[in-house]
Amino acid sequence: MSAGTDTTKPVHRWRAFAVLAVSFFMTVADLAIVNVALPTIGRKLHMSESSLQWVVTGYALTFGGFLLLGGRAADLLGRRRILLVGLAVFTLASLGCALATTDSVLIPMRCLEGLGAAIVLPAALSIVMNMFPDGAERNKALGVWGAIGASGATVGVIAGGLLTRYVGWQSIFFLNVPIGAAALALAPRIVPESRLATQRRRYDPFGAVSVTGGLSLLVYAVSTAPQAGWATARTVTLLAVSVALLAAFLVIETRVEAPLMPLRIFRSRTLAGANAVSLLLGGSFFAFIFIGTLYMQQVLGYSALTAGLAWLAASLTSVAFAGLSQALVTRGSAKLVMAAGMAMIGGGILWATQVPVHGRFWSSLAGPFIVVGLGTAFAFIPVSIAALAGIARHEAGLASGLLNTSQQLGGAIGVGVASTIAATRAGTLLHHGAAAGAALTGGFQWAFWVCGAIGLAGVPVTFLLVRRHELASAVAASASPKPEPVRAEV
Repeated sequence: MSAGTDTTKPVHRWRAFAVLAVSFFMTVADLAIVNVALPTIGRKLHMSESSLQWVVTGYALTFGGFLLLGGRAADLLGRRRILLVGLAVFTLASLGCALATTDSVLIPMRCLEGLGAAIVLPAALSIVMNMFPDGAERNKALGVWGAIGASGATVGVIAGGLLTRYVGWQSIFFLNVPIGAAALALAPRIVPESRLATQRRRYDPFGAVSVTGGLSLLVYAVSTAPQAGWATARTVTLLAVSVALLAAFLVIETRVEAPLMPLRIFRSRTLAGANAVSLLLGGSFFAFIFIGTLYMQQVLGYSALTAGLAWLAASLTSVAFAGLSQALVTRGSAKLVMAAGMAMIGGGILWATQVPVHGRFWSSLAGPFIVVGLGTAFAFIPVSIAALAGIARHEAGLASGLLNTSQQLGGAIGVGVASTIAATRAGTLLHHGAAAGAALTGGFQWAFWVCGAIGLAGVPVTFLLVRRHELASAVAASASPKPEPVRAEV
């Protein structure tokens, strides 16, 4: 069994990479782009608070739930073919979101948009893995990929603020339409096709149903727990069912002939460690963006535009130091770079716990934002490489789907936990007579403590699970790997 690989010239590989990178950036930025626009969307569509949170939750639900299935479908059915399907779904759903006039249309379209993103992401990353078989070029590509992931969320917040202020909230969704259409037009021409070459395609329907159902229920339970309550029968039941489904998935994977996720993939401690760090990275960083944006808008009174521009400190820092991070990783310091990145993310968020009620950007937020931005540049790149260390090209879709699943689950759990802590603490302070601004600030400070602790937890996980020699082998892979039988489709 083998996988098709690209046979085009290097220049064509990088042109194809550009299309894939734009597709990746579009889906990552869309996770955060609606955050600063939510108050405007709520007013314009007359949405209740409970309905409004589904604009974010609906996307995360299908995104996190279908990533593994999307990755395996790409390996079996053709990575470019699945990429095109995902782009079409994402683009049409974005158009539906832009044209929505009620929450009953917007929320289902956001769910469909998340499904499209779950199909695009693992397919795109697995194509990158198959196009760049040699260590130097692959690590360069993964370095750029990691930088895009690090900056995507903050750029999304900035773009959301600018577009909402000057064009209208619909434009944050309209923006995806021409980009998606261009990617759909270019991909068949310059992106190579590849797939898992087998005598017969075998599927794992029971594994697919159990893991997709389990992940979707987990994201749903965590996302709605802040409103429903963590200790309510509803939340506890949903969490119990999701755990049961995921346990059933693990049992199924040990018994079927062609498992959706072969458990042997976790024999690599480095891969397991990278996914654990990715979970913590998503839980700390995405929750920090969510809580930080709420603090700026609800306490400091920032507009959508001002809140978006404030995140430039993190985004520009991340982009500026991505090259240094890649250079350090290439020179054999990937494990230390990963640990340093997580330490900076956690430390920067803990710095933000001192934000006051009447804070100012330069004295209260600029420092934490810059440190966290630096941390994302150092964390995303080695995590992306480590999660694919030692993975055969025919399992690239599975590994990339697993990496993105870990990150999105971490983000959903982190936002849910941080929101609950912030709301609970603020409610307690209000009950004891605190002013609204002081109560909200107190709640956000507690949430920052938790987000920072989640980020710092990535440091011991890195040292305990990520093996230096496995990661070094991935970084310094031979520039001329042994040939293997392939079936390429261009």
